[in-house]
Amino acid sequence: MTTAKPFLMFQGGNAQAALELYFAAFPDSGMVRVERYSEGELGPTGTIKVAVFTLCGREYMCSDSPIEHKFSFTPSSSTFVEFDSLEDLERAFDILSEGGEVLMPLNNYDFSQKFGWVNDRFGVSWQLNLTA
Repeated sequence: MTTAKPFLMFQGGNAQAALELYFAAFPDSGMVRVERYSEGELGPTGTIKVAVFTLCGREYMCSDSPIEHKFSFTPSSSTFVEFDSLEDLERAFDILSEGGEVLMPLNNYDFSQKFGWVNDRFGVSWQLNLTA
């Protein structure tokens, strides 16, 4: 079986904090499995070597890169999340935008009655849309 999952690479040991933020923002989300760096391995002890987790029921993967890279996340690659509840949409937008950057404020746009685009404080980009 061939599968594909979005993979998020964090720097500076931020993967755990990012996961906690996402689990607070999105329903049906949580850790599936995690492997952490042990003493003597390439990454700092206790940081995430690889994790599989769910957001809104869909599996993702992530890691804390032990190597400093000259690149990070970009809004040109984002996760599009559809909500059927305005309350859930607003809650997620507030959680993700705290300490982040609002690219498009929650508003009524021609293509959506309520849409917002935000980079969270880790640089991960989220497009949030009301479907109802």
